[in-house]
Amino acid sequence: MKLTRKQVLTESKASDLESVRKLNCWGCKLSDISILSQMPNLQVLSLSVNSISSLSPLAGCLSLCELYLRRNMIASLSELCYLRPMTRLRILWLTGNPCCGDGSSQYRLAVLRCLPRLRRLDNRVVTEDEITLAHLEGEEIGTPPNPAQHQPPSNGLFHAEKENDSLAQKMEETNNNSEEFTSKPLSRDKFTSFPSQSTGPSMKKSHTLDAVLLLLRDLDHEELRVVHIEAQNRLRTCTLNSETLGDSQSSKSADIQH
Repeated sequence: MKLTRKQVLTESKASDLESVRKLNCWGCKLSDISILSQMPNLQVLSLSVNSISSLSPLAGCLSLCELYLRRNMIASLSELCYLRPMTRLRILWLTGNPCCGDGSSQYRLAVLRCLPRLRRLDNRVVTEDEITLAHLEGEEIGTPPNPAQHQPPSNGLFHAEKENDSLAQKMEETNNNSEEFTSKPLSRDKFTSFPSQSTGPSMKKSHTLDAVLLLLRDLDHEELRVVHIEAQNRLRTCTLNSETLGDSQSSKSADIQH
């Protein structure tokens, strides 16, 4: 099945393809995603549970920060070469594809050698030690054997197809995988290369809060307890600073009156 312009604009609620920032195509039985080559500003993309075999249509999506590809038909890690130019890509899920094999450490090292900027691969955070080890021991990934056959069509014509992806399917995926296709924006503080779309301290604080709330979903009971203690300490510090500032301002006001 081919991903169509109608599906994209309906799902993303965008006015045109260049305006699409987030797209959820989980479980749509897709095998042709060539239309993605017309979405250079795409930042978050979920293509899990489809029949995708090539990543070549993503080569021009240089703004991608999160990419979810679980349970597709990607046979070779060489397809990751199309993701190398994506300097902002920080989250990648590949599990369930033939190229992952049994999910061994060698697979992980090979992916991280190819894409060393990743901060999370599948369901695990990437560590600095892993990146170092990947450069030393990770298998080097070559280019796809026949890249020409994966090139997207150039005629630019797209046929409308009936949408058959139910809301229930998407909600199930979201509930089962809190990492996948998040609806909240990422924070610039978390990913320094994430493109800024707005300015001002209030917007920055809003994005930071969104990122913190999102990351809390990954923590277990013990980790949440540590966060709780740190939050309490931070709150005490902020309270003391506020009281100190209030006392200082009151003192200055009294001096002026005298």
